[in-house]
Amino acid sequence: MAGRLKGKIAVVTAAGQGIGRAIAEAFVSEGAIVWASDINRDALNGLKRTKKRKLDVRSSRAVATFAEKVGPIDILANVAGYVHHGTVLDCSEADWDFSFDLNVKSMHRMISAFLPGMLERATAAGTGGSIINMSSAASSLKGAPNRYVYGATKAAVLGLTKAVAADFIQTGIRCNAICPGTIRSPSLEERIAELGKEVGGADKAFDLFVSRQPMGRLGTPEEIAALAVYLASDESAFTTGTANLIDGGWTL
Repeated sequence: MAGRLKGKIAVVTAAGQGIGRAIAEAFVSEGAIVWASDINRDALNGLKRTKKRKLDVRSSRAVATFAEKVGPIDILANVAGYVHHGTVLDCSEADWDFSFDLNVKSMHRMISAFLPGMLERATAAGTGGSIINMSSAASSLKGAPNRYVYGATKAAVLGLTKAVAADFIQTGIRCNAICPGTIRSPSLEERIAELGKEVGGADKAFDLFVSRQPMGRLGTPEEIAALAVYLASDESAFTTGTANLIDGGWTL
């Protein structure tokens, strides 16, 4: 099936690599006009048929300026985030503030900036809009070792998602969260490299990540992107306020 997002305008954050890039590519392939953003503008190179912009989602001014430039949209995919490693004893106040600012408040900034235009476009076109927030299986859904502040932020994303969904359910604006398990991505490769220093090599670290997966493998960014396409499309018009697990059975 193609053209599932034909005529829709989408914004994707953290589109330079991993899940964000896969979502931007999938949206384009389904006919959407995609504004691909990332704090590293060079990371967007090679992303075809997109409007590319540098964006620091931790800056309210930058987000507001970006939203004004883009104008009304149909789809907002909030993907930017950071995985902090450690327990409560490894989490300083600065670590806590950074993680919540990037993982949660950035979504508040983006939704606050783009929602008025989404409402305007939905009213004018007589159609709905879709906000997709990247949460995690490691959240209020499952506790994970050494993911103290990360899990707390991703639990907050689920609360934020449900609140937005409840407030705008009568307007045609839907808000849903995606909760991935362990996904093969550049950020995971970095964590594997760091863990490898402790366990005797990257191969051993990779095996540790795989060993906790019931399916015996890691997920892919493209699998997450396929779910994002569904949530962005009119196929999910009766779906809002949900936490969509895509974790290979990790939370079973």
